[in-house]
Amino acid sequence: MTGFAELNLPPKLLQSLTRMQFTTPTPIQTQTIPHVLAGKDILGSAQTGTGKTGAFGIPLMALLMEHPDKTALVLTPTRELATQVMDALIQMIPVADVKTALLIGGESMPKQLHQLKRNPRLVVGTPGRINDHLTRKSLDLSRTAYLVLDETDRMLDMGFGVQIEKILGFIPKNRQTLMFSATLPQGIIKLSAKYLHQPVRVAVGSTTTPVARIKQELVTTSEGDKYKHLLSQLEKRKGSVVVFVKTKHGADRLADKLCKAEYTADAIHGDLQQRKRDKVIQSYRDEKFRILVATDVAARGLDIPHIAHVVNYDLPQVPEDYIHRIGRTGRAGAEGEAVNLLTPADNAKWKAILRLIGGDDDTQMPQQKRGGNRSGGGGFRSNGGGNQSRDNDRARRGKWTPHAKDRTERTDRTDRTARTERTDSHSTSEPRKFSSPFKKKSFGDKSSDSRSGFAAKNERTSSRPERTRTDRKDKPSSSFYAKDSSKSTDQKTGQRSGGSKWTGQRSTNKTGASKPSSGGGQAPRR
Repeated sequence: MTGFAELNLPPKLLQSLTRMQFTTPTPIQTQTIPHVLAGKDILGSAQTGTGKTGAFGIPLMALLMEHPDKTALVLTPTRELATQVMDALIQMIPVADVKTALLIGGESMPKQLHQLKRNPRLVVGTPGRINDHLTRKSLDLSRTAYLVLDETDRMLDMGFGVQIEKILGFIPKNRQTLMFSATLPQGIIKLSAKYLHQPVRVAVGSTTTPVARIKQELVTTSEGDKYKHLLSQLEKRKGSVVVFVKTKHGADRLADKLCKAEYTADAIHGDLQQRKRDKVIQSYRDEKFRILVATDVAARGLDIPHIAHVVNYDLPQVPEDYIHRIGRTGRAGAEGEAVNLLTPADNAKWKAILRLIGGDDDTQMPQQKRGGNRSGGGGFRSNGGGNQSRDNDRARRGKWTPHAKDRTERTDRTDRTARTERTDSHSTSEPRKFSSPFKKKSFGDKSSDSRSGFAAKNERTSSRPERTRTDRKDKPSSSFYAKDSSKSTDQKTGQRSGGSKWTGQRSTNKTGASKPSSGGGQAPRR
């Protein structure tokens, strides 16, 4: 097919496509547009960057022009993708009666309510905010005849499955549903069987194979040398770069480090407010800075033509995200490069990625680069210990353990050394002395009792009198030993005594008669 004119599109829509410099449809567009115009449900998949937005946007605009009483709803997993889809569809609108509304989180609710009051016929949004408006009853989907689920696999991964089902409950069942995704896992196949009616399966290329125009490289390194290798890659490459990391805080930290290293960089992640995220993306689109540090929030839908390189500073947690990450470059027929920094902790993730894209688990990428152990330029870092350092690295990674004989010899040497040290310590002429920070006091000391440690323990033991069986009736409770002696009072002077322990002695009252001291060392009643 040589042009869009052969697809029987309205003349005004063809003018819009010409203005957008859309001259030749891509393979996914060639196969999809005729079936959509015929009213068929679509289950489409293609490699990222092959024009899926145009595959559903172009026929969707033609159907809205043909049926003025019907509306359309497009669901996307992320705010950035929703904004990008809306921007592309607005350029295609050839008539004034197709009003739009962008419903995403992080945007002003009054602004969105104002858009909905205009009765838009094309609504693009994320599942969460769409459900918010349905709960408020500010969004009416009763006239929705066309439903598009873009990046469906990502929406399911992000936990939007329940929200999508709620939205579908507000849409008429006789709708036309278009489901698109860069990958088609088993969950998508089950979802399509539930919500699609005799769909037409459209697939262009392998959904698990990266675009051939993207050159992939692998750099094996260590966690400590990873940043140094990143700087090395940035030095020898030209053009805009996207660096993917796994955490939001990691994105901010890495962007700050690159700025301190005199690179122009900024970060984007899910914690940024929508206004800030839009500002960062627009500045990057305008090439105001060179390096964009991002989490997987930008792995889908970020369509910026001048991205020349993608660096996976951290490998993705899900193997499918690898395809979407490196798909940010090499778009619209251009060439791109992707660099992966692989540490020993990433081996399992890398093997899962190789299995997905059809690689061999036992081999690495053909463009693999390694650093020497002693040069410090990559590879597994060595401390200069020769074989011993290499053995330590292998043991730490759990791939090697010392021989049993070696372990026995080392254990014997350690035991002999320990016995020798103990013998030497006991043979010294000076006995070991224990010092206490507390001063010993005599038993009759009137000052407050502050005895503790070894001194207090020895004094309590030596000062306690021996008791016979007949003394048991005068023995106070066990809690008496723990009480402070400040509660006992000398009857003659009225001063408090410092003796804190029961001694079996008797106190004398005013009449001179002796009687046992009361429990707890308290003064007798007068």
